[in-house]
Amino acid sequence: MEDRVRVVIAEDSVLLREGLTRLLTDRGHEVVAGVADAEALIKTMAELAAEDALPDVVVADVRMPPTHTDEGVRAAVQLRKAHPGLGVLVLSQYVEERYATELLAGSSRGVGYLLKDRVAEVREFVDAVVRVARGGTALDPEVVAQLLGRSRKQDVLAGLTPREREVLGLMAEGRTNSAIARQLVVSDGAVEKHVSNIFLKLGLSPSEGDHRRVLAVLTYLNS
Repeated sequence: MEDRVRVVIAEDSVLLREGLTRLLTDRGHEVVAGVADAEALIKTMAELAAEDALPDVVVADVRMPPTHTDEGVRAAVQLRKAHPGLGVLVLSQYVEERYATELLAGSSRGVGYLLKDRVAEVREFVDAVVRVARGGTALDPEVVAQLLGRSRKQDVLAGLTPREREVLGLMAEGRTNSAIARQLVVSDGAVEKHVSNIFLKLGLSPSEGDHRRVLAVLTYLNS
């Protein structure tokens, strides 16, 4: 069982909200609250903050009432500014590039953007929630492919080899070096060499520490 985390869920679909709650509680995690709109999310988080009982992560739909446009992601960005240590994982029906970029443009820790279809892959979804709660990243492969594939990124990407781009994409999904090695069927040492080359080509110095993995992805997203 994963390390236990505390979660607040913001999703207007009752069935999906209850389903997410069941998935997480069955794995031993605590769902502190479930709300149906962004206003209720902000209010609930303020009440929890006042009680010094903030959750580890918020799971929120990008589109929520009343307009079903960007209320969810706006609330997520607001909460990250108010509580920098809070993990935020947003769910979306489609890859919405503007919203993904906006969410990832701030702090480089504790962010996630997954397509709702990914929820069906229970183990991966729960792993993503835990990873974001612990300060990691969880980006859907489709999100990574679209964001890194924009034409305005080509000049930046040109310095990477095809294999380095592939490794970067897997890094962006939140995978460890060992997991990347298994996926690509190569040695851990080979992956470490690729990762080092990526850091070097992006100008990320060792002083950045462990955050270089996230910064490597955000450099592309914000360039």
